[in-house]
Amino acid sequence: MTGQVRTVDGRVAGRRGQATRQKLLDCLSEMLSSSPYRDVKVIDVARKAGTSPATFYQYFPDVEGAVLEIAEQMATEGGQLTELLAGRSWVGKAGWQTAQELVDGFLDFWRRNDAILRVVDLGAAEGDKRFYKLRMKILNSVNNSLADAVTELQSKGKVDKDVNPAAVAGSIVAMLAAVASHQKGFQTWGVKQAELKPNLALLVHLGVTGKKPTK
Repeated sequence: MTGQVRTVDGRVAGRRGQATRQKLLDCLSEMLSSSPYRDVKVIDVARKAGTSPATFYQYFPDVEGAVLEIAEQMATEGGQLTELLAGRSWVGKAGWQTAQELVDGFLDFWRRNDAILRVVDLGAAEGDKRFYKLRMKILNSVNNSLADAVTELQSKGKVDKDVNPAAVAGSIVAMLAAVASHQKGFQTWGVKQAELKPNLALLVHLGVTGKKPTK
């Protein structure tokens, strides 16, 4: 962990303090993957990290404050999802590849961050503006790029001018997020991951271009 990190009372944490802080965050992340968010207590996080509650409170005001820190880090990583679309073509076979790689990258990001994303979704659904802003930060990285792609296709006459790029992009991103958060549920419906991806990519391609992909 690099950069200047401060304790709750404003002191700059040294290298050892930064390592302790990061270990607390790592342990909390691990606990969130197996325990409901509301059940995680400071004393349990501290014990798992091999330190004391007093040390935890040096760096975070409470569990929620630590969760927000993890979510911030995750949202920053999520901003890189835009790289899946940067400079990519939606025409011909290249368009089909773009749709597939977007779906693959989006689902992979959600799987890797499933535990903290569940907490972010819960907080956003309950009206917590902090969690809502983090969720939108992640989704906007894809939403804005998709809207730009639709606009560009319109300018070339490849998409009907009556189509609203923002509405199409928002609908696709909402679909991706819903499917990504329900990946395990598809298995109970008899849908394998290998079958889910190409079918989802087909819907994405149809949504952006209005056409079946060239494979």
